[in-house]
Amino acid sequence: MEPVEPTPEAENLAAAQVAAAVSMAERISENVRRAIKVRDEQLSHMIVALLAEGHILVEDYPGVGKTALARALSRSIECQFARVQCTADLLPADIVGTNIYNQREGRFEFRPGPIFANVVIVDEVNRASPKTQSGLLECMQERQVTVDATSHELARPFMVFATQNPVEYEGTYPLPEAQVDRFMVRLSLGYPNAADEAGMLAGHEAGDSVLDLEAVADRAEVLEAVEAAHRVHASRALRDYIVGLMRHTRADGRVELGASPRAGLLLLRAAKARALTEGRDHALPDDVQALADAVLTHRIMLVPEAAGVERSAIVADAVAATPAL
Repeated sequence: MEPVEPTPEAENLAAAQVAAAVSMAERISENVRRAIKVRDEQLSHMIVALLAEGHILVEDYPGVGKTALARALSRSIECQFARVQCTADLLPADIVGTNIYNQREGRFEFRPGPIFANVVIVDEVNRASPKTQSGLLECMQERQVTVDATSHELARPFMVFATQNPVEYEGTYPLPEAQVDRFMVRLSLGYPNAADEAGMLAGHEAGDSVLDLEAVADRAEVLEAVEAAHRVHASRALRDYIVGLMRHTRADGRVELGASPRAGLLLLRAAKARALTEGRDHALPDDVQALADAVLTHRIMLVPEAAGVERSAIVADAVAATPAL
């Protein structure tokens, strides 16, 4: 691996800023663990997505804590949050807002929808119709909403935390690839072990423990950490390494659709955010490798002949075949 050359970005990232970001990430992690049992890796990916201004898709069985995890994160940050429960009759205006005619003033005025919060929980996103799902595309990519030819900027930080059930397909609409590609990471919580499940029963016996959580970081702290993550240094060799990973996923004969250029950009941003949470002002191939499965797997489509092949195996093979310079 080539030595990390000094850059203005790295020089501007003071040790105090790195330490503040690490402290904030630790406080949020500890607070979330008070309410829900979650593996360290999954919790780390969630914090990374927050600092990298990415969106999260949690795909798992019913009742494993998908929505509780999103609520625990939103309550740990002193920011505005909103929850949208998706159904087949949900309209785009129910999410992004609409123009309402004000009879007293004789003009239309914009009434913002729940998407204008900082953390937006979109529960069971695949139960919304394709028309409603498409209303999230501009929000997630450009962080703005356009209604009647007028664009409205969304607040920062901004994160969509969507959940879906992978085993119940009746009455659902699978997310199109363009929608899936906008999620920085995909998480799968899985069932807890026996000890964690017993602890969960004891902790929730008296009620919803998520409601007892208090904010441990304010909006200004989050934004400072986000800006610090942007200034983490990524060498040219690291960027070339990420490009090599993307090209390996596309060249694999088992793959019909490999990782997109957007996937490479999101992987780079996530790697820089992870480096920051690890107390570094520069990203390493280790950061890329730690995040490759969560960032790339959900973007890969297999050829019909590759039925039964795990997409995570495709990513693992790409990591193994790409040399880290």
